[in-house]
Amino acid sequence: MPIPPQEQERPGESTSPPPGRLKIMDALRALLREKEFSAITWSDIARTAGVNEALIYKYFKDSRNLLHEVLKESLSRFVRRLNRDLKGVQGARNKLRKLIWSTIDMYDSERVFAKILFLEVRNFPGYFRSETYRIVQEYAGMILGIIDEGIRKGELRRDIPPKLLRQVVLGAMEHAVLPGIIFDKPLRPDQTTEALCRIIFEDILARPSNRQQGH
Repeated sequence: MPIPPQEQERPGESTSPPPGRLKIMDALRALLREKEFSAITWSDIARTAGVNEALIYKYFKDSRNLLHEVLKESLSRFVRRLNRDLKGVQGARNKLRKLIWSTIDMYDSERVFAKILFLEVRNFPGYFRSETYRIVQEYAGMILGIIDEGIRKGELRRDIPPKLLRQVVLGAMEHAVLPGIIFDKPLRPDQTTEALCRIIFEDILARPSNRQQGH
């Protein structure tokens, strides 16, 4: 089937994503709210997007590539927003709290994104070579940077390996929200963040030395 003329690229055009590509990605998001990814067909996506299947093949080599692109777009938007929000926060403890709250809130408000990340893409080796995974690594790097800053400024303990502490933060968040994501229950970002921070911060904050306490 031919590609609609409006989807043909022309020299000098804007670099914004073509409308058809956006429709296809939006269609997959909508379908993922109704059924499992494995049950979604190319024809389902084309019908929901109002495009022909040839247009899908123009932009995406297969359904998993489309899935990764949907995830990448959501992740990129979240990481950009988080980077901006953290600029006005002082102290490693406050930054970690903000990051934890923002992450859980995003999982709560974007359930399709959360289900893709936790239940779909990790089971396929290609995910770990994808651009999507590079953004996940950028997010993990943000956590490590906050931890390193906290250790450097004496706010966090020096005897806990930073990468291990990062895994604790990531693992705690994931295990706290996963049942809610699987069974479509509220995640309660405020309460969940408060509980996780009490648990995590209990042992990682630096304690004043005897000399400091005497001043």
